[in-house]
Amino acid sequence: MLEKRATELILEDDVGGKNVKEPFCSQYRCGPLLGSGGFGSVFSGQRLSDGLQVAIKQISSDRVQQWARLPGEAAPVPMEIALLQQLSEVGGHKGGGPHAGLDLFDFITERGALPERLALRFFRQVVEALRFLHAHGVVHRDIKDENVVVDTRTLEVKLVDFGSGALLKETPYSEFEGTRVYSPPEWILSQSYEAVSLTVWSLGVLLFDSVCGDIPFERDQEIVRATPIFTRRVSKECQSLIRWCLSYRPEDRPTLEEILSHPWMVEGEGEGEEEEGGDLQEDHSSLPKQSL
Repeated sequence: MLEKRATELILEDDVGGKNVKEPFCSQYRCGPLLGSGGFGSVFSGQRLSDGLQVAIKQISSDRVQQWARLPGEAAPVPMEIALLQQLSEVGGHKGGGPHAGLDLFDFITERGALPERLALRFFRQVVEALRFLHAHGVVHRDIKDENVVVDTRTLEVKLVDFGSGALLKETPYSEFEGTRVYSPPEWILSQSYEAVSLTVWSLGVLLFDSVCGDIPFERDQEIVRATPIFTRRVSKECQSLIRWCLSYRPEDRPTLEEILSHPWMVEGEGEGEEEEGGDLQEDHSSLPKQSL
């Protein structure tokens, strides 16, 4: 069961557009566009006070679904900012600057399906990151390959884009702004889901994508059938974990802790240690092209 955690964030009703251009421009210089998505655009930038290289996300206030007021602050901020601030205060990675890496979508597009030991290395880090989020009262709600960034120098991965995030609660959610092909059957059928069961289903899609090179479901009917068809050689243990995460009934899916104790996760511990700290381009070229 999830532990209820008190939060000092004060939720706000819809807030009109705010003019923050003047204070922002006095502190940062905005550079070239890095990328854009459904919730806004990301630019490179620089903090004027010390020259720190940063990434700047620009969003329209009309697209913000929920606002929150931080403790001690008069003006409300988008929920995404409030969640990131809450996590940074308890040890979450503050980020800020762009870094050398690829999102997992581009990584798989360029290199194809991942060998299981590499997929496991990335997957374990994602699960641990989600445990951290949930332990501190935050649910991401948009777990997908595009929101997992791989540092190709260290093999570390980071979760990004909290634009669909929310405060964690035990009662069901009735709104979903994530990616539909990563959403579970209960959302397709009844527009309702719980935090952990949604997260675990999305993890199942992510792991399938990693070891097969593409997502298991494209259409709503396929999601509701909840029967992934493996198109590549994947070990029975890995298939077992994926099928467990993609159980039709939410109550049949594992918890994050059960995922970490699954035989595929446990037996794979320590594998691939020779890649630690190495350059991924060099190491990955020597790995087998298909899963074991």
